[in-house]
Amino acid sequence: MNADDFESVLRGWEYFHSLRLVPETWTVIRVDGRGFTRFTAERFDKPFDPRFRDLMVTTAKALLEEFGGLYAYTESDEISVLFPPKWNAFSRELEKIVSITAGLASATFTHAAGEPTHFDSRVWVGVNEDRVVDYFRWRQVDAARCALNGWCYWTLRKENSGVREATEILEGMPVGEKNELLFRHGINFNDLPVWQRRGIGLYGEMYEKVGYNPKTGEAVPATRRRVKVDDTLPMKDEYDVFLRGLLRRSPEPSPREEPG
Repeated sequence: MNADDFESVLRGWEYFHSLRLVPETWTVIRVDGRGFTRFTAERFDKPFDPRFRDLMVTTAKALLEEFGGLYAYTESDEISVLFPPKWNAFSRELEKIVSITAGLASATFTHAAGEPTHFDSRVWVGVNEDRVVDYFRWRQVDAARCALNGWCYWTLRKENSGVREATEILEGMPVGEKNELLFRHGINFNDLPVWQRRGIGLYGEMYEKVGYNPKTGEAVPATRRRVKVDDTLPMKDEYDVFLRGLLRRSPEPSPREEPG
């Protein structure tokens, strides 16, 4: 067998390389921290630490800008980045999308944190705006659930409950009782920072900047684009309206680079 035939045979066993995203669909790439329960427990305050939040925002911003996303949403140790139907980075090859986005998230977080960390990546596709809105409302509901559970768990732990005891107390406990548990410890869940309960959104916004014309010496207004970090997202129906407004914007810029 000559070298070309040999290569062709072996490449044929790259069975999943030809998989591509469904054309003309909305795409969400979600990255999740691997082993972050132990990683955060040893390094950050519980249940929430602004230092960890800032690391996740930095990572979300890198994903949004590098790949030309429309919206990024982060809660806990996960980030979801939305891309419009015409997005065609990496020719929509699934293997490249999940490997490169996981790689960038891992590298960005590691560089910012100063310690090695890893993310995995998955892809969700939506056929229309309604499904996209459903997706992000689902993730926001998850944020609220995780926040309530986290506050209850760590409140019990700080009251000298062990891991098993705190877990058993909360297992099957209704939401109302969890709120009462916190209230008995002087915590009103609804008064906690919005970003803890609803997550954080990142998206492009236009702003006016005053420049300087060196020839005339005059101030010159200019419109620029930047990433807005929104830590006071609305919820429920208001979040629905907010999301639909983002979906109907003009497509974001293409990725900075599309490796072969």
